[in-house]
Amino acid sequence: MSKECVFCSQTRQSQRTVLKTSLVTAFLSNPRLMRGHLLIVPNRHVERLDQLSPEERHALIDTAASLQSIICNQLAQGCDFRIHFRPFQKEDGIKVNHLHAHLQPRELFDDLYQQSQKFETSIYKPLSDHERNRLINLFIEFLAANVSNNKLG
Repeated sequence: MSKECVFCSQTRQSQRTVLKTSLVTAFLSNPRLMRGHLLIVPNRHVERLDQLSPEERHALIDTAASLQSIICNQLAQGCDFRIHFRPFQKEDGIKVNHLHAHLQPRELFDDLYQQSQKFETSIYKPLSDHERNRLINLFIEFLAANVSNNKLG
């Protein structure tokens, strides 16, 4: 018997829910990285952004924009908006295979910065001309084929 997705059950009922619409649910993250850390999930179970309907994509982004405004006006000076797709990681208490967007209230030198992000500068690498050209061509070719076939929303 397969275990139900924790976010699917979360969209039906939760004491942590801050907003529920017909398409998305936003709730406080538990565990959380910082005070006010929110998750926005589509009510329908999908794993990737490209699996959402256009209406679901709009609802997710519009909900994120509204909640980010509250965060920036009431909780913090800044706010990160993140969506991850990592099928190579095992699902556990933190990683869930249901598309979700994080809204993370941020302050200068907050815990996340102090414990992780201040070390990021050493892993960034310059974009070479070869890499830039190869990737630009890859995206242009894919987009040209899919726009002409009306496969992009």
